[in-house]
Amino acid sequence: MALTLYQERSRNIWRTVLLMALFLAIVLAIGYFVSYYYQSPAILYIAIFFAVFMNIYSYWFSDRQVLSMTNARPASKEEFFDFYTVTENLSITAGVQMPKLYVVEDPSPNAFATGRNEKHAVVCATTGLLAMMDRSELEGVIAHELSHVRNRDILLMTVAVVLAGFIAIIADIFLRMSFWGGNRDDNNRGSGILLILGIVALILAPIAAQLIQLAISRRREFLADASGALLTRYPEGLASALQKIEDYAHPMRKVSHATAHLFISDPYGEKAGKKSDWINRMFSTHPPTEARIRALLGKN
Repeated sequence: MALTLYQERSRNIWRTVLLMALFLAIVLAIGYFVSYYYQSPAILYIAIFFAVFMNIYSYWFSDRQVLSMTNARPASKEEFFDFYTVTENLSITAGVQMPKLYVVEDPSPNAFATGRNEKHAVVCATTGLLAMMDRSELEGVIAHELSHVRNRDILLMTVAVVLAGFIAIIADIFLRMSFWGGNRDDNNRGSGILLILGIVALILAPIAAQLIQLAISRRREFLADASGALLTRYPEGLASALQKIEDYAHPMRKVSHATAHLFISDPYGEKAGKKSDWINRMFSTHPPTEARIRALLGKN
């Protein structure tokens, strides 16, 4: 049975809570293991403080972190008139507070939304997208991003960026500690095991971060497409915009795996629908553009 919009919103809130709980458990497990090995309870206390602090930080400040990672800057009405007025009109139609607007200086067309709720939302577009799209296409893209705001996708997606990134950092710290050697000279075999575990953790950390982001189902893109089309009453606009983005197929200048899932299309310029093997498709952050366009145009 299909979920209603309100059920999907509620699920996104619970997914965010579960994601934070998973992060807390991972950090505490690493802290416990390291403190046990070095016989230092202080390490566990530090891990507890770090885990709690990062959960709080990811909720309140993750949007700032994302904007910093993408080199976004505020967009003024005078400089980006269409961007501002389209967002203003669609916000009124959707019944949401107008989000803050940012731009990224990049010729590759793309956009994303971030923030913790409707009152603290941000919509960001690249200069390439703003230059390439006509007004109806821009309306389709902005409606898609506002739908992420209304569906409460943005908190879940943004928190995932920060927490997944810090899992990788913790793994790196764990590896460095293994090189320090510690104060247990009588247990060289144990030091070797710690080193091996640290290396394994460091290798697996990026995969774990990717899987956490992929746990946020790609269905949310289809839902945002559908919600955006209902908002504009013109699905052809978003379909045309997605086709232009797909045809450009060049990566953004500054792109990160941590933030890739936030964008309306893969910022690496990879065409999900044309990847040849199932492993690449499984690890794609976005559904195939062709499938999204067919759904918008009712051709499925």
